[in-house]
Amino acid sequence: METDKIQVFNKTMEPFIDELLPELEDIYKDIHRNPELSMQEFRTAKIAADYLVRYEFDVTEKIGITGVVGLMKNGEGPVVMLRADMDALPVTEATGLPYASTKIARDEEDTEVGVSHVCGHDMHVAWLMGAARLFSEHRDQWKGTLMVVFQPGEEVGRGAQGMIDDGLTDRFPRPDIILGQHVMVGETGTVGYRSGAILSAGNSLKVKLFGRGAHGSSPQTSIDPVIMAASTAMRLQTIVSREIAPIENAVLTIGALQAGTKENIIPDDATLKLNIRTFDDGVRDHILSAVKRICCAECAASNAPRDPEFTSLDSYPLTENDAIATAKVAEAFHAQFGERAYETQPASASEDFSIFGRNWKVPYVFWFVGGTDANTYLQAKKNNQLNSIPSNHSPKFAPVIHPTLKTGLQAMMTAAIAWLD
Repeated sequence: METDKIQVFNKTMEPFIDELLPELEDIYKDIHRNPELSMQEFRTAKIAADYLVRYEFDVTEKIGITGVVGLMKNGEGPVVMLRADMDALPVTEATGLPYASTKIARDEEDTEVGVSHVCGHDMHVAWLMGAARLFSEHRDQWKGTLMVVFQPGEEVGRGAQGMIDDGLTDRFPRPDIILGQHVMVGETGTVGYRSGAILSAGNSLKVKLFGRGAHGSSPQTSIDPVIMAASTAMRLQTIVSREIAPIENAVLTIGALQAGTKENIIPDDATLKLNIRTFDDGVRDHILSAVKRICCAECAASNAPRDPEFTSLDSYPLTENDAIATAKVAEAFHAQFGERAYETQPASASEDFSIFGRNWKVPYVFWFVGGTDANTYLQAKKNNQLNSIPSNHSPKFAPVIHPTLKTGLQAMMTAAIAWLD
């Protein structure tokens, strides 16, 4: 890759990016106000598809329910795929922003929930729309084929695989490289890259424990699933602390413990919902096995009438960046951003982005874009209080629009032009 080429391209594009930012800010705020749950992103997908049609992409809609693919062939050259996820979360927003979401929707279990973009996928959509427009309007600056993918259902781990199952790899050209990015807690204006593992594998389970209900005044006639669940929850925390080596990275979180309806009724059953993050397949397999062993043992200790019931909620593979491709992206980032580009540590979050590369068997690179106000971030870092900054999935997560919007757009275009001739 020629560093001079990257710098000339970015200098050429700078005024056009600045001119586009007000439009992208409006798009971002509109999508932020109107979030849609996973696999229900019909409005967002239509906005993206119509935008691509306007800028002369060959557009295919409804791939894996709401997925959108735009193709632009601009002479001979590499095929570069850029991806953005579109879905929001079942979280009631508490940012206090003038463009905050007040949307209510029904989830897949027909439960009424607040909905908000507190993971930043609205920013991702705006970035990719902006990149698509600028590459379309400046076709004299590149050669090759650009494929932009707006993906549903990342938050439930089904969107990428859903698009694959709907024939993505058969219906569209095989990319030479797949590129993606995520807004995260970090100083705005910065980009963080990493070769190898950058995001953990993720597995979520629902465990139903069975007891015997009774009146609260007669506990001796029950087999109390609340006690069973509480004991299980505590014991599960020993897996990482006592069964996984300190040099290994793993997280086990119990995000829900649900049982009963009234204070004087011992219920028949209780449910645990738990999430596991790992960076090694062997560690993941050990934890999954240990979860089942402990749950079964605690049920046996309580004399439960039957074994627990295990249901897989979602599964995310490890996101492991290709070393050669990452080096190419890193060189491009340093040419554009200088010291604002840096090598980051891996994050224990998970993504289904790598499913595209795994199925096409092509290299992929995923990186982070900082979205935290610079003064806020640097002050928190100085005071060793970075954990006090609302992170992705917090109801108060809110990336600052500027310069985050510009930085992410520049990063996406910079990485893409490193391949496009």
